[in-house]
Amino acid sequence: MNEVEWMPRQPKAEDLRVGLISWAGSYLTFETYKNTVTATAKGLGRRQTWEILVSNKHDTQAVVRLRGLQGFYLLCEADGSLCYGRPRTIHHGCFLIRFHRSGKWTLQCIISGRYLESDGEDVFCTSRALSAYHMWTPRPALHVHVILYSPLNHCYARADPTMGRVWVDAPVPCLKECGFLLHFQDGCYHLETSAHTFLSHLDRLVSQPSTQTAFHMQVRPGGLVALSDGEGGMLYPQGTRRLLSLGSNPHGGEEWLILQHCPTWVSLRSKTRKFLSVVYDVEVCAASEHITPMSLFQFECDNKSPTLQLRSANGCYLAQRRHRRVMADGHQLESEAFFRMHWNCGRIILQSPSGHFLGIAANGLLMASATIPGPNEEFGIRLANRPFLALRGRYGYVGTSSEHDLLQCNMDQPDCIHLLPCRQGIYHFQAQGGSFWSITSFGTFRPWGKFALNFGIELQGSNLLTVLAPNGFYMRSDRSGTLLADSEDITKECIWEF
Repeated sequence: MNEVEWMPRQPKAEDLRVGLISWAGSYLTFETYKNTVTATAKGLGRRQTWEILVSNKHDTQAVVRLRGLQGFYLLCEADGSLCYGRPRTIHHGCFLIRFHRSGKWTLQCIISGRYLESDGEDVFCTSRALSAYHMWTPRPALHVHVILYSPLNHCYARADPTMGRVWVDAPVPCLKECGFLLHFQDGCYHLETSAHTFLSHLDRLVSQPSTQTAFHMQVRPGGLVALSDGEGGMLYPQGTRRLLSLGSNPHGGEEWLILQHCPTWVSLRSKTRKFLSVVYDVEVCAASEHITPMSLFQFECDNKSPTLQLRSANGCYLAQRRHRRVMADGHQLESEAFFRMHWNCGRIILQSPSGHFLGIAANGLLMASATIPGPNEEFGIRLANRPFLALRGRYGYVGTSSEHDLLQCNMDQPDCIHLLPCRQGIYHFQAQGGSFWSITSFGTFRPWGKFALNFGIELQGSNLLTVLAPNGFYMRSDRSGTLLADSEDITKECIWEF
């Protein structure tokens, strides 16, 4: 694995999105019914999410436009008011962002030279004299389950629960230890590992979050972040083993890390219960009874298309080659590396560009030879780097609230759902305290059941899934905030980001 040459993916739109928090702790918000912009919301939702489109960038500043998820832009008018629409001129809607040492941003209208500010409710651009009211705190809007990549060291951060440390030494982010939960609380960030420990200022992993696990974050458009203790110490890889720890003298920008959504890695198992693995560099066969790093594949799928790409830990994609063989030597854009996926009772069926279905030949090699899929063309699929799920729907994260006894789907922070694999595509959902999810006769959920129930998971995209609840209906988010399982069909509210 140390010799793998892994190319990190280019930033996605989600990596470029932020929420902007005013001095009063409220978020810059697009108000649908008035087509105006305010700063009244207390949480980060769809209307508080802005994509930062950079046209010119320097070390301490950038010229940008802010675009909401609805496709319209933040616009400053001549009278200093803010609205939401489409730019009328080349500079209309352009702001100069300055990145301050405190981690805060200021946004100056290019046309008028006035700063974006809030009085705690309304938002406007009327003053050219900079003050604390013009400061905005950026909060990354990507899903909280993230990976951290060091562009200087070409490696990913990896938690080591045995030694209680975090190293920046993973060339490929296929292990569950490469995933972290990024918690935002009181303006600071806490990094939680997959084993539910927290990175502390003392460079060790500790069991509970505290002021010693709170980090300040500097954010740059494009997913670049730097973490500090707020007292001059920066978090960066140090020493020959690249221990992620606080220091005061980073060189060459080594404190900057790229923050990305944790990718989905899966294992595939044939009907003979052998795992698909890459052997002899590029050959793919069902040979191993145990999972190894070369038995893991990154699941890359656009939810707008039923086509799938599987990326091996060798950095290449599965692709159909001569004589219908499937090899792990493909490239991202070649047509032979795209497979159409079909689902059958939690098992996945892959159809090659030639129309043939992938199956295991008598010699164990992966071939695209069947014209009609049968049991030999069905593969068991299991999440390999996700011991838990953090689900985000249209209205927020799934979690518990002190104000409700039912599970909610509009939370600012998620509760972890621990996955207990049962059989192909079926999992038991376990709450953080060790109890199980239970379902009521109304299709609502509680997190303190005594008995494990079966939940069906089907992947719908690179980081998207649907959940078939024990009552036979799809789980969905509801505008009221209550998590429900009452949908016979897969709608937008049934799609969960994880």
